[in-house]
Amino acid sequence: MLAVATFALWRFVATLPPLDLTQANLRSTVVLDRDGGLLRPFATVDGRWRLPLTAAQVDPRMLAMLKAYEDRRFAAHPGIDPAATLRAAGQWLRHGRIVSGGSTLSMQVARLVEPRAARSLPAKLRQMVRAVELERRLGKAGVLDLYLQLAPYGGPVEGLRAASLAYFGRDPARLSFAEAALLVALPQAPEARRPDRFPGAARRARDRVLDRVAARGIITPAEARAAKAEPVPQGRKPFPMLAAHAAEAAVAADPTLRSIRLTLDGRLQASLEALATERAAALGPGLSAAILALDNRTGAVLAQVGSPGHGDASRSGAIDMTGAIRSPGSALKPFIYALAFEQGIAHPETQLDDRPVRFAGAYAPENFDLGYQGTVTARRALQLSLNVPAVELLQAVGAARFIARLRAAGARIELPRDTAPGLPVALGGLGITLTDLARLFSGFARGGLVPPLMRRLDAPVLGSNDARITEPVAAWYVADTLRGAPPPENALAGRIAYKTGTSYGYRDAWAVGFDRRVTLAVWVGRPDGNAVPGLVGRVVAAPILFDAFARFGGEPEAVPQPADALVTTTAGLPPPLRHIRRDVPKSVAAALSATLKIAYPPDGARIDLGLAGTDLAGGAPDVGLALKALGGVPPLIWMVDGLPVAGGARRHAAWSPVGAGFARISVMDATGASDSVMVRIE
Repeated sequence: MLAVATFALWRFVATLPPLDLTQANLRSTVVLDRDGGLLRPFATVDGRWRLPLTAAQVDPRMLAMLKAYEDRRFAAHPGIDPAATLRAAGQWLRHGRIVSGGSTLSMQVARLVEPRAARSLPAKLRQMVRAVELERRLGKAGVLDLYLQLAPYGGPVEGLRAASLAYFGRDPARLSFAEAALLVALPQAPEARRPDRFPGAARRARDRVLDRVAARGIITPAEARAAKAEPVPQGRKPFPMLAAHAAEAAVAADPTLRSIRLTLDGRLQASLEALATERAAALGPGLSAAILALDNRTGAVLAQVGSPGHGDASRSGAIDMTGAIRSPGSALKPFIYALAFEQGIAHPETQLDDRPVRFAGAYAPENFDLGYQGTVTARRALQLSLNVPAVELLQAVGAARFIARLRAAGARIELPRDTAPGLPVALGGLGITLTDLARLFSGFARGGLVPPLMRRLDAPVLGSNDARITEPVAAWYVADTLRGAPPPENALAGRIAYKTGTSYGYRDAWAVGFDRRVTLAVWVGRPDGNAVPGLVGRVVAAPILFDAFARFGGEPEAVPQPADALVTTTAGLPPPLRHIRRDVPKSVAAALSATLKIAYPPDGARIDLGLAGTDLAGGAPDVGLALKALGGVPPLIWMVDGLPVAGGARRHAAWSPVGAGFARISVMDATGASDSVMVRIE
């Protein structure tokens, strides 16, 4: 008889197809933060929530309760518990039907891997065979992990992690005894015990688990009584939805991945999302807000808030405003000043005129308050965001050169259709994204180098080379100037360097700030581009920026001063740098200033001065490089990397480099006309 039974079992096993775990291994895609915290899960293609999980990520007390209730001898049996099987067989013979299945956790996994509707002897035998196969293939740890990922908890919720999030709003790493007992009980009858539909049945099932595990010594009777007093959840909680736009973009970029790890800081992301939601609600209906935080050291995106709420249709929350092209208003003025500082056209203490003026005979910019400050330093003009000085400097550096520099640094710049760059770009006559604006400002904290964005920890950075927006000294001049900008009300001065912007017609309000550690950028407006009266960057966006810095935490760190920065007063500047002159006779200017050009050295030249093996930061032999300019209105001023050349007030000068390397040589005449070249000293 035994031989016949053995042969029959062998024949039965031989008819089974190979064990296929393909469908069982399908998981929801999860997007994680830099520390592995869950930002947002996505349902599987068939609408199920089945999140990856291992036993190591589960509260050990919950695992002890699960084994004590479902499979006391899990660690000892080979997938089938003989004692439980004999008990189930005796009940079947006595009652003529299956009363209890004697199922182990391994057999339950087998049933989940190969679902069978009928409760029959062949189905039970199949489960037993598959349970042994699973244990041989995966081991005890693998079988337990598969149970934790596949167990049903009602509706589309599968797996312990999805259930813990759905019913308790947190991961299962730390559960109360009542919560753990409920999650042990639900898989036995997931639809009949769903707490969001049948809380009474859920409570009774939970309490039975508590009684049994208390009887087996897993918890004390007192702990069981306290757990029974806890309420059962009455509904399902929404799954986490942090960084919804960033998560969607990451999944769209690589839909085959089941786990994606971003550079975002989950704590900061949650805090800034709450800030955007709170401020947008206070500002009024239809308004949206976006916030971006960048790590200045690495270029990693620490927080990306695309809207106050992804599901808020009244504010077009599905639109990620960190990537929308909008007019920046005055937010790009610092880059005009940086270019002027770099080219030797101006210094933070250079005096500029803020008076009514017409450029090119037609363009007459006005300040935001319709008033004028008279003669001010470039530092003060930038801090107060005066329009006339900014346009004057843009005219000196060249609008086309300014736009080219922004684009070379990696920014997407949109100009009005069929128009060439003109002076209005100084005041926002172009389009840029909040993301690109944040990247550009990050360059000021990094010595003029704009980092490539790093969005994922599990993928290489594309375009990993830094791009230069300005020279180190010019970058520090701007950072030091913006650190002195007047803060909004109820904020402390001198803490961060920042700039605001308001687009024409009150459509966009901007504020971008940085210190040595981080750059934060804020945009507020309507996604549809409609005007909002009173939408001013300093009034609306700047307070959000300062609040965001407070939530980032820590003490702001100033950008370090380069050793070769020229820190002086206006009176201490070389005469041609003390002010930008506009009183040169037109005949002289026309004859000379237009022809100002560096005749030697030529742009891009490699000049061998015998300095190989040294660098511009160290000592070197005392050798000189002749400088020669043609044209221009004297006196001329020569500068190298933003610093004046001693005695260089004529068309001929000499500069003594201190080592090998690249150098930017500039010359400026009394009218403000300038020319510059980049050379390599060897």
